[in-house]
Amino acid sequence: MSEWKECKLGEVAEIQTGPFGSQLHQRDYKVVGTPIITVEHLGENRVLHQNLPLVGDTDKERLKRYIIYEGDIVFSRVGSVDRRAYVSKRENGWMFSGRLLRVRPNRKLVSPKYLSYYFGQEDFKEHIRRIAVGATMPSINTSILSGVDILLPPLPEQRAIASVLSSLDDKIELLHRQNKTLEAMAETLFRQWFVEEADEGWEEKPLSEVIKIAIGRTPPRKEFYWFSTNSSDVKWVSIKDLGQSGIFVFDTSEYLTQEAVETFNIPVIPTDTVLLSFKMTVGRVGITTEPMLSNEAIAHFKFDENTPFSKEYLYIWLKTFKYDSLGSTSSIVTAINSSMIKEMGIVIPDDITMNNFRAKTEPLFNKIKQNQAQIRTLEKLRDTLLPKLMSGEVGVEYERGNNEKDD
Repeated sequence: MSEWKECKLGEVAEIQTGPFGSQLHQRDYKVVGTPIITVEHLGENRVLHQNLPLVGDTDKERLKRYIIYEGDIVFSRVGSVDRRAYVSKRENGWMFSGRLLRVRPNRKLVSPKYLSYYFGQEDFKEHIRRIAVGATMPSINTSILSGVDILLPPLPEQRAIASVLSSLDDKIELLHRQNKTLEAMAETLFRQWFVEEADEGWEEKPLSEVIKIAIGRTPPRKEFYWFSTNSSDVKWVSIKDLGQSGIFVFDTSEYLTQEAVETFNIPVIPTDTVLLSFKMTVGRVGITTEPMLSNEAIAHFKFDENTPFSKEYLYIWLKTFKYDSLGSTSSIVTAINSSMIKEMGIVIPDDITMNNFRAKTEPLFNKIKQNQAQIRTLEKLRDTLLPKLMSGEVGVEYERGNNEKDD
């Protein structure tokens, strides 16, 4: 620890704001071109690759000062100002938007990966939220970020710390990719059997006739004592939780007390129940891993011995359903009602086909569930180690005096 030193971020990194709105407009986006990272693409210290806007070569050359390279770190400039992502080799040569800040570390002084993990500490994120300006929409700028204090061990130790944390993140990323592949395999089988090769003799029935459907409930928000963050209380699923969970819901951001469940007669969702969001963000789907609760924007599909399809079949059917077919107005993207859910017509395949589909997809879903459980374990280990490594409480072995090796 005696070799560790405190400095300002601006002393070890160059910080750049993204292009102003007048420099790049939505009309400049192309079908083919260079991706631009926005706030929506900041994952947990990684860049998300979904729905990326693209710009052409002319605009890229005009705005070349906003190109990002491997080892850069991009920060949200407005709103959730504690969000950041490390730029990997996959994003090398991309660009960043005006709602972001780019941190470009001086590799002779600081390891980019170490710095990206340093930014992930809860204490650091809380500090960033506290020093942000703006009452309604928090924001940070180059001056604020440059003035932040950071603690740096010797460069070889930085790299050793980053290597420990990166090895965990690499395993997590591998499991995420495996789950995507497994889910794609199940969806391909579903599409082949029940869309491309569907039997015209299969009957279509309203959902409410073949499975029990319930809706969640929310206690009065002003009565804060019904809500909790204590893991000993009952997990209460929100639309946000569905969006972050993967297929299987293990964790929720909020809980309800047992007293709230009893006072407001909130329906308890059994294990292995399929969930669907049908308000605000329509079409998010998940499967419970234990008895849970939800708010009133989420429908529960409860299985019993008479249900004529598997949870895997219903999950994929709900995930791929075209919800805009339920109405003719733009409001369909923000809400459909429970009656519409109950009247959705689902095709019931014959027993042999359904049993064969279950036999092929159940192992895929079980493997996804196992992978998600392993991801949770690895994430908890990483998050436990992070502040201990960054404070020097837990040491790592490293080669002293080796400052030449790059990240």
